[in-house]
Amino acid sequence: MARARIPCKLALEDGVVYSGYAFGAEGERQGEVVFNTSITGYQEILTDPSYKGQIVVMTYPHIGNYGVNAEDRESWRPQVEGFVVREVIKEPSNCRAETSLEQYLREHGIIGLTGVDTRALVRHIRIRGAMRGVISTTDLNEASLVEKARNSPSMIGRDLVQQVLCSQPYTWQEGFTSRFAAELLPTHPPHHHVVALDFGMKWNILRCLVQVGCRVTVLPGNVSADDVLRYQPNGIFLSNGPGDPAALGYAIQTIRALIGKKPIFGICLGHQLLGLALGAETFKLKFGHRGANHPVLNYNTQRVEITTQNHGFAVRLDTLPADLEPTHINLNDHTLEGMRHRTLPLFSVQYHPEASAGPHDSFYLFEQFRQLMG
Repeated sequence: MARARIPCKLALEDGVVYSGYAFGAEGERQGEVVFNTSITGYQEILTDPSYKGQIVVMTYPHIGNYGVNAEDRESWRPQVEGFVVREVIKEPSNCRAETSLEQYLREHGIIGLTGVDTRALVRHIRIRGAMRGVISTTDLNEASLVEKARNSPSMIGRDLVQQVLCSQPYTWQEGFTSRFAAELLPTHPPHHHVVALDFGMKWNILRCLVQVGCRVTVLPGNVSADDVLRYQPNGIFLSNGPGDPAALGYAIQTIRALIGKKPIFGICLGHQLLGLALGAETFKLKFGHRGANHPVLNYNTQRVEITTQNHGFAVRLDTLPADLEPTHINLNDHTLEGMRHRTLPLFSVQYHPEASAGPHDSFYLFEQFRQLMG
């Protein structure tokens, strides 16, 4: 017997409301409403801790067609506050599928909304910018929902890292399981010990580090510099994560104390925190960069890399101190996508070179980190 369709609404703080039907869990959640332009990779998007505090709208119209499996997770559970699609596919067709997207969201208490004109919703966000919203199956009064959205917390000044970082140190030993990926990033024996600071890290980053020959110890992102150095690492990795980087004073202080002590590589939030620790400023983008098709120019090679991205904040290019030089630039809006120190062994990128899911143009950065430690 088919499940009865349950009405569901998404209300934005500017008063616009979108109506459709729920899939997954029922209830009510608040979050910043953002969009992702990826065609595939919805499971990786759902489980990316950087989406904590956000309701994600997918631009691709059919979502769920290949189901969900345990191998493609980027963390132990879905992290989004809500998930909005044009049409959900309830019966997946893929040999790797272990369950349907709808069942997966229901098991983890995530509200999905389908039957919405996502083209109109995304165009609205592009014009007005990412904004606070409420997704609900329990309160369908539009005035009430809009008021809740307006009273929900802003992403600016918000520390969401504390909700997604690991609770205690652990080691990671798993490399790639895909032979195709292993051919793109060849395996090296474990010569280097890396301490990875977890601010909400995607698991494929850890797989890439192992792949290039790193023994990886993961520490919570709120530890001190002394805690990090006690492990005597050959290098330090700064992970991605959610929220406003400027709100993470404890992480900025730790990174500042580590600069010059060991080689450092940062991705996404780690890139932003490294910039703040070195004296640059960050700012909130109008609607952020989220997707697997963003063109980035590598200044060193003059080649364009197609990249996976997920960030709502960026390092302000014109505030880089003299000892930092830009290495990558976004070709859509010319925001900073990478930087390195002119004399110290440290570098970072705003995008996701581990590319899960996404293009593999930037795998070389993990090899670059290995060489920096060598």
